[in-house]
Amino acid sequence: MNYEQSLDYINKLYTMLGYDLSLKRIEKLMEEMSNPQDKIKIIHVAGTNGKGSICSMLSSVLVEEGYKVGLYTSPHLEKYNERITINGVQISDNDFADYITYTKNCCDQIVKNGVEQPTVFEVVTAAAFKYFFDNTVDFLVLEVGMGGRCDATNIIKSPLCTVIASISMDHTEYLGDTLDKIAYEKGGIIKPNRPTVLISPHKEVKDTITDICTQKNSKLYFSSKTGAKIKKQDITGTVFDIDNSVISYKDLKMSLLGDYQLINAAEALMAFKAINENSDVKISDDCIRTGIKKAKWNGRMEIVENEPLVLLDGAHNTDGILMLSKSLKKYFSDKKITMLIGILGDKEYTQMLELIMPMASKAVFTEPNSDRKWNVDSINEIIKKYNTEIYVEKDISKAYNLAKSITSKNDVVVCAGSLYLIGELYKLSK
Repeated sequence: MNYEQSLDYINKLYTMLGYDLSLKRIEKLMEEMSNPQDKIKIIHVAGTNGKGSICSMLSSVLVEEGYKVGLYTSPHLEKYNERITINGVQISDNDFADYITYTKNCCDQIVKNGVEQPTVFEVVTAAAFKYFFDNTVDFLVLEVGMGGRCDATNIIKSPLCTVIASISMDHTEYLGDTLDKIAYEKGGIIKPNRPTVLISPHKEVKDTITDICTQKNSKLYFSSKTGAKIKKQDITGTVFDIDNSVISYKDLKMSLLGDYQLINAAEALMAFKAINENSDVKISDDCIRTGIKKAKWNGRMEIVENEPLVLLDGAHNTDGILMLSKSLKKYFSDKKITMLIGILGDKEYTQMLELIMPMASKAVFTEPNSDRKWNVDSINEIIKKYNTEIYVEKDISKAYNLAKSITSKNDVVVCAGSLYLIGELYKLSK
């Protein structure tokens, strides 16, 4: 298959519904591919919010140390290639097509043997494992797709370290409707005799992860708080200290924006302590500091235009919107904010709006390019209580131009609500 044909194959897999959440398909598929994932040093990251940023920081530090580092993340903003990178370079269109073709052939073989067709995420994950192995990466920083216990990435057996990022309510139809149930699913990636990292203020999350670590003899590096102290902060970056029960650093620098990135930085720093103490891999303090400073992550509190300043943020659930609203108060308290909002219909959109709408002097509602989109025709009843100038434009491109046109050049347009929305806006902002 060429690149377009490989994308067509992937898109057709999206229409195949009714899969159970299990590892049986990916197990058979990886066996057919000779289990390349077992031959790679992996750092595995799960969580509700922040796992992509943590992966970016981990990768940046390892690259700074001089290693060849694979990074597997999801979803993508513009094209599938973003999910599979080595030292920041995306897989080429030709290689993507070749590895999807190879994986499709392996899928066809196991289907002949009576195995159910693997899902699209399983196919792309398997192709990524093979690509990283063939390119002899020193490390793979691996982000969980959804949940953890039954996620395709959980085929790995013995990671260098397991990182559990911020846990909050999301994907409740699949992961459970309480924090301890969700923590149980996320904690399913914890492996025997390998260290685990967790920062959480929630007792039920700590207790659940602690129980899993005890059962699996996994040393838990835990702090109930980040322990971050901001020394300087503006839209160019943050200078901060971190002092919690696990780590202590002075005068760290980070270019990623958002107070929530302090949590992610603390988890990444704790992960390197766990790796240094539980493996023969040693990461220097200098490379940790430089890597954290250089880390980038598209679509998270990212400024893409000026006059007016346009900020894209992938906040797509209640916890993410809460963290975004706190950051906006800190960075832009002296400016008027126009919100460009597009939310999926299966999210807690009422709660999300309650958190973010008081920040806005104006708001433009649009619809993400997804079958799961929240239909903006139904917004009137929900938003009538907000004292905000409201606009509705279903077309994302028109909504983006509208939001900029109604915002003075000295104020801010903030775009949030769905990664589907952010992906489309990322293209428009170039």
